[in-house]
Amino acid sequence: MMLRWTAVLAPLLAAACASLETAPSAHLESAAAGLRECAEWFRDLDAKVDAAGVRDAQESRIAGYPYVRVNRLLASFREYAARDEGALQALADRMQALDLAARGHEIANLGAGSPLERARECGSRLRAADLADTRSRAMLLERAAVPDDYSTASRVLGLYAMTKWPFMAGVRNYQDSVRAAFRAELAPPASGSVRRYGPPGAPSVSRPAQAAMIERAAANALGVPEPHGDALDALFAAHAPVFEIEAAGEYDIPGALQWRPGEALPGVSTAEPVVYRHAAWTRYRGRTLLQLVYTIWFPERPPAAPGDLLAGQLDGVTWRVTLAPDGEPLVYDTMHPCGCFHMFFPTPRAAPVPAADGAIEWMFSPQSLPRVAQGARPVVRLASRTHYVERVTVARDVDSPERYAFRPYDELRSLPRPGGGNASVFGPDGLIAGSERPERFLFWPMGIESAGAMRQWGRHATAFVGRRHFDDADLLEKRFVLDLR
Repeated sequence: MMLRWTAVLAPLLAAACASLETAPSAHLESAAAGLRECAEWFRDLDAKVDAAGVRDAQESRIAGYPYVRVNRLLASFREYAARDEGALQALADRMQALDLAARGHEIANLGAGSPLERARECGSRLRAADLADTRSRAMLLERAAVPDDYSTASRVLGLYAMTKWPFMAGVRNYQDSVRAAFRAELAPPASGSVRRYGPPGAPSVSRPAQAAMIERAAANALGVPEPHGDALDALFAAHAPVFEIEAAGEYDIPGALQWRPGEALPGVSTAEPVVYRHAAWTRYRGRTLLQLVYTIWFPERPPAAPGDLLAGQLDGVTWRVTLAPDGEPLVYDTMHPCGCFHMFFPTPRAAPVPAADGAIEWMFSPQSLPRVAQGARPVVRLASRTHYVERVTVARDVDSPERYAFRPYDELRSLPRPGGGNASVFGPDGLIAGSERPERFLFWPMGIESAGAMRQWGRHATAFVGRRHFDDADLLEKRFVLDLR
């Protein structure tokens, strides 16, 4: 029996190990000295980064192409780029930009000076050579994929085909309890008070102006709306949520992540409420839609009782809005930074699509929202201790005695240490070390590494049964019929 299981698992484990390796660049053997030197430079830098344990895991590296990285959005353009030269060049631009951004953080965390310009120069040189070669460019597109964040080996070892059924029953029980709670009248907090945090003040921007910003930002070969500067600031301000938080202790106060002297786990400074923001995108029937992502962090999720499997250091809530091209919200969704508790809040412009397979986690929506008029914003109520989303309302002119500050999410990829130097809050595996939850010992057969641990953007598996990621490019396309007008 053991030999039989070894025969089954050996190819899976070998494939898993292979996925962690990056094939050497073909240019290491190039007769052209410039190409060879650049390939060697990338190889040496990567060796230093890996030896120091400062690899950034937000995007995926591409085997044999050290100057580019890919995310799930860009991977979805591969077929189009194979047919269109302009799209291919635009895709290569974006993949190279992802690598430069990641290397900027890695170099800062490595403390190795600033050779980023060398990465730009050598990347452009290697890219020109690769895209000039038919076979190399085809291989680049073939390899520009993002592995999912599920371990097939763990699922085989955990007898997933059988164990998924009791897990699915647990998921359905949880969803039924949440639906019942959303239908019931919201109870006053058992202890403490409700603290309301609103976005920083900003001039109101009309919907036509927002639509114009989005349209201008999408005028590129891939049609990806990428607003920058004042335009992006205006959109983030216009759609920022208000957080209503039941506060019974410091564990319910949001703040900024920071490194503290002598501590291996980043802490949360609650001196000032902070919301980390970044832009994201989803694709729908050939169009790319802008998403605005807001994340708050708490010091911990304290145990409700001894042996609480979900308790641990650090907690948070990520709130996302998907905008129509006219600037109106289509659907909101939320999760905790562990990838847990993924819920959708559609407006009338997002009609749910039933699951084709009832044996997987599809789309949990405990509440629908009305259309969100200009000047209105969501008010997100969070429970004490668990930080569960308890209710979402839409309101105008919400009185918020406390205002949070915006910070870029990318800041978390390289934070200053008290004794000097920088470090990402995320490890090379995309997890925050020290934020592990006891639940991981129970949930591992579902294939999610360290279930419950806080993790980096791009690494959020959000379903125990089935396979689903928060940043899947077709996440909404599969689950909603959107009214884009």
